[in-house]
Amino acid sequence: MSTTSKSESTDPQLKAAAFFDVDNTIIRGASAFWLAQAMYARGFFTVADIIRFGWHQVAYMMFGENKRRIAAVRNRALSIVAGRSVAELAAVGEEVYDEVFTHRIYPGTRALLDEHLAAGHEVWLITATPVEVGELIARRLGATGALATVAEHKNGFYTGHLKGEMMHGGRKAAAVKELTEKNHIDLSQSYAYGDSANDVELLETVGKPNAINPDPRLRLHAMKNGWPVRDFRRRRPGTRKSIHAAYGAGAMWAFVVTSRAIRRWIRTKF
Repeated sequence: MSTTSKSESTDPQLKAAAFFDVDNTIIRGASAFWLAQAMYARGFFTVADIIRFGWHQVAYMMFGENKRRIAAVRNRALSIVAGRSVAELAAVGEEVYDEVFTHRIYPGTRALLDEHLAAGHEVWLITATPVEVGELIARRLGATGALATVAEHKNGFYTGHLKGEMMHGGRKAAAVKELTEKNHIDLSQSYAYGDSANDVELLETVGKPNAINPDPRLRLHAMKNGWPVRDFRRRRPGTRKSIHAAYGAGAMWAFVVTSRAIRRWIRTKF
């Protein structure tokens, strides 16, 4: 399904928008893992933390999102950044984008995003990742902005607490409705893209919901409701085996990374 023209909104005072989840919708895998990798390399935290983040990436790739797992990673991440400067995390994010994210963007999703921009729609990324990273990805992709998780900071340094709620599940839908009122967006003519059953509330806020690289529960929900489904993980028809192989390879890579970290730690201790 292609995007439509600027004039599609029935009310001339309102405009259409497109809302994109990030992890596994725009970027392959969990962005938090790649950010954690870079932070570990810069001495932000211990080998035990990289093991936890590595397991999160393995579990995410194999089983999809899980609210309890995401909350655990969030809480640990907040404690890690407490006392660090906002500028420092922003600099790490820039490096991670150049070194990792730019190579893991799904071309199919990028094409959809560009279609919306060409049609004159506002394009917003909506993600549980830190707002500094979400806004960085949005800026690099030419999107309007990002709705993301906000870590509290004072005088340019993180306090270790959240400001508001994590941008996940129902909070995404609420944030879209709040933005709609401020930016005069016509939700009935707007689009949303997500990969997880946790995105259902977000998808149901717009008139044109779409499932991208969906987990099994979202795929079933989309099929029941007649929503378009796109799977950019497949390089060509009939390659389901290669999808599983790629997921397995990604999970194995994460396991290898954490295993190497453990071995390095052991060598330094014994």
